[in-house]
Order: sequence, then structure tokens, then C-alpha cells
Amino acid sequence: MATVRIPTPLRKLTQGSEEVLAAGKNVGELIADLEKKFPGIKERICDEAGAVRRFVNIFVKDEDIRFLQNLETPVKDSDEVSIVPAIAGG
Repeated sequence: MATVRIPTPLRKLTQGSEEVLAAGKNVGELIADLEKKFPGIKERICDEAGAVRRFVNIFVKDEDIRFLQNLETPVKDSDEVSIVPAIAGG
């Protein structure tokens, strides 16, 4: 299983855990597994169409999935996946 780093705003869904384990061959499957374990997390990460929300960034081994294969980006058991909410400001 891959290690998924959970941002502070979503930790209430993971009982406060900063890191959780999730299974999947790609990011989409990994998010589905997270949803099974932590109901409600997918709607915070993905929009109604199933795409990653604009203000959420997901990194697999420090690479932004938007520049890879998005939800089809492959994930290995040894990978670290980070969910990072975008920070607005000025």
C-alpha cells in the first residue's frame, strides 16, 4: 500500500492521522480506497464529475499528477502520495 500524506483540513476524516495507507494501481483507485476507509474524503478531493478539484494538488513522489497522467498516474506500494490544498493569498 502507498503512504498518503493527509493535509490538516482533512485530518478530521482520518481520525487525526497525518499519514494513512491506501491501495490502488493508480491515483483514482487510491482515492476510491481512501473513500472506503474514510467516507467523505473523496468529495473534498474530487468534484462532482470525479476530477481533482482545482484547489487540490496531488503529488506522487513529489511530481504533480496534473503534469503526469492525472487520476491515471500509476502508484506503487512504495510510493508516497501527498494531498496538498492550494493556498490563496496576496
